[in-house]
Amino acid sequence: MKIAMWSGPRNLSTAMMYAFAARGDCAVVDEPFYGAYLSATGIDHPMRAEVIASQNPDPAQVAAACTGPVPQAQSHFYQKHMTLHMIPAFPRGFMRDLTNVFLIRHPARVVASYAKKREGPTLADIGFVQQAELFDEVANTLGHAPLVIDSADIRANPAQALSGLCAALGIPYTDRMLHWPAGPKPYDGVWAPHWYNAVHKSTGFEDPEGALPDLPADYAALVDQALPHYERLAAFKL
Repeated sequence: MKIAMWSGPRNLSTAMMYAFAARGDCAVVDEPFYGAYLSATGIDHPMRAEVIASQNPDPAQVAAACTGPVPQAQSHFYQKHMTLHMIPAFPRGFMRDLTNVFLIRHPARVVASYAKKREGPTLADIGFVQQAELFDEVANTLGHAPLVIDSADIRANPAQALSGLCAALGIPYTDRMLHWPAGPKPYDGVWAPHWYNAVHKSTGFEDPEGALPDLPADYAALVDQALPHYERLAAFKL
């Protein structure tokens, strides 16, 4: 099975990639369109040159790799994708050959976390609008809503959330998904030193989060813009 997990940044996406890698029957890839996205848009991100140099800049070739043979002769292929990377110029037809899942997180938590790594995020940076657009495209293709899972539910009860997700995917659940070794991983993107500091210290999913963070007015306004998109997808969550 080829699983495409679509989220914005700071959505528990790296921990989820680690969980699937820990299964032992799953190859993983970390944001394969990141280099193509930076190259095509000219957007300045931390480690921009290194990211572009590390990946194939041709989105058509990246898409072909996503639907091609599963790496390392594994049973499953887990693809961590950022919704913001799928700009209109990039092909999306490849998504029809994948099992698409949408990983969501409350925008207040996303904005608070993102701003610690890259100041002044915009609505386009955090991926909620793009996530809703991709969700609609997949739903139209399938004739029903695709799978949605909320990071808050994963952190509240990882075993329950992941076993439910695996059941919905039609693959066996294993408790190996709950733990991974600390430190960098060989499949991390080259950008990991900037973005993955916290998850590199982890050996499993963190405890549930508390109250939503207090944010300054400009960030609170950004949350208000993103919230309807989050809430619409949250209505379909497992």
